[in-house]
Amino acid sequence: MDIFEHRERYPDHPGYQRTDTSRAAAQSMAGSAGVLRAAVLGAIRAAGDRGLTMEEVADATGYGRHSVQPRTSELRETGDIRDSGDRRLLASGRKGIVWVAA
Repeated sequence: MDIFEHRERYPDHPGYQRTDTSRAAAQSMAGSAGVLRAAVLGAIRAAGDRGLTMEEVADATGYGRHSVQPRTSELRETGDIRDSGDRRLLASGRKGIVWVAA
């Protein structure tokens, strides 16, 4: 099952890919995903029109990037945040999406 084959659950519950490890990771996050989503959305809203990259969201919330990134996917899916169209340089030297509240 992939992330989009269980739409009745996603994005309200963490999505997962076709592997047992992905499913286990999603199940382990089920209890805290809502809290993380709220923290991510709060940080992005607080940034206003400036928005935040994934790294900036992680810094603002104190959560790791690997915890934050899936929450932005869920919030994008629910329409709570959107890609601003802007890009900012990340620590990796690549450009990252700047997310803003929808």
